[in-house]
Amino acid sequence: MIFRTIALSMLLAGSLAQAATVTGTVTDKTTGKPAVGDSVELVDPQAGMSRVGVTTTDARGHYSLNKAGNGPELIRVTHQGAPYFIAAPEGGAAGDVAVYDVAEQVTGVFCEADVMEIEAANGQLHVTERYFVHNTSKPPTTQWSAHSFEIVLPTEAVVEGVEAQRPVGLPTSLKLDPTGTKGHFAFNFPIQPDDGEKSTLFELGYSLPYSGGKFTFKPTMTLPTQSVGVLLPKSMTFTAGAGSVFQSVPEDPGIQTFVARNAPPGKALEFTVAGTGAIARDQQGQQASGMGDQQGEPAQQAGMQPGGGIGAPINTPDPLSKYKGWILGAVALLMVVTAAFLLRRPAAVAAFDAAVAQPPANKNAALLNALKEELFALESEKIAGTLAPEEYARVKAALETVLQRALKRAS
Repeated sequence: MIFRTIALSMLLAGSLAQAATVTGTVTDKTTGKPAVGDSVELVDPQAGMSRVGVTTTDARGHYSLNKAGNGPELIRVTHQGAPYFIAAPEGGAAGDVAVYDVAEQVTGVFCEADVMEIEAANGQLHVTERYFVHNTSKPPTTQWSAHSFEIVLPTEAVVEGVEAQRPVGLPTSLKLDPTGTKGHFAFNFPIQPDDGEKSTLFELGYSLPYSGGKFTFKPTMTLPTQSVGVLLPKSMTFTAGAGSVFQSVPEDPGIQTFVARNAPPGKALEFTVAGTGAIARDQQGQQASGMGDQQGEPAQQAGMQPGGGIGAPINTPDPLSKYKGWILGAVALLMVVTAAFLLRRPAAVAAFDAAVAQPPANKNAALLNALKEELFALESEKIAGTLAPEEYARVKAALETVLQRALKRAS
């Protein structure tokens, strides 16, 4: 405790000694013009996203804020009610921010894939479902409302966790809002225009009663959807329902994959699963390590082509291959820069050091940027009420430990 107090005092003193000015330009990508009169705030994720500085953009979209040292702070720009974040830049770098106009509904929003990962044990089905949602609107416009993206779940589902991720940034925990119809829910989360190959990811986990050892799913899409995928352990069985066309994709020896293509909104698919089992994630993650993923390596470099319109030729490769890589492999890479990873693995600190192994001039900045992103995600979960106080305290303590190591290396 004494060491932590001393370290944080040193950090505060160093920050005060290195006060800097953050400047940048906010550009409205919908109009291609400077965003005039937008609120720009400097927020501290370590203090519950409290505001430590505020200004507005001028007629050229420029802003300037005083930043107290190199502590983990964020720039938040609010444009037409929607917030946009970047990590407060270091070393005099420009804090430029791209924003988009907002509309409740925009043309060009569709779901490239709905991927359901299903396991069964102890009279319960456990489902992790991920929706990869694109926004290809022209001009680029953010779709945002209380019901930005609606989903339909089995009426028996008990939701256990919900996250969303913008095209750029770390996942943020959310609450799933009922729409008034049983089994129908909505994400109150902005669907920003795609950033290259990167789209918006929605993810949730839920459980279902499974006392009879068999369950029939009737997934219903609310957006045009290119592919609906079901991933099962080898020990479970899959039967497509009447009128539903699923193809078996025997690409991965450790997993069963079934794919239905071109699912129109409002029309329910149907399939039944039976048996029990769990997916061997370690093995699958190793097999998926060579695949590109949506949030990291560009699809072209991984031997894949980006998704285009609604539909794909019947003989094209497995459309879920890149999502298997993301689901089963890339999660481990993301966790290298999170405190949860530090809490789970004894060698995590060394792994974190390796992850930011860069030239000395860039190493500390890279580490601090990673910490800023994670602190933002941590505080977002706390504000949303999705993180238990004891978990919040443990994770924040781990982040402080990494911050201390960064300061030690810098000195």
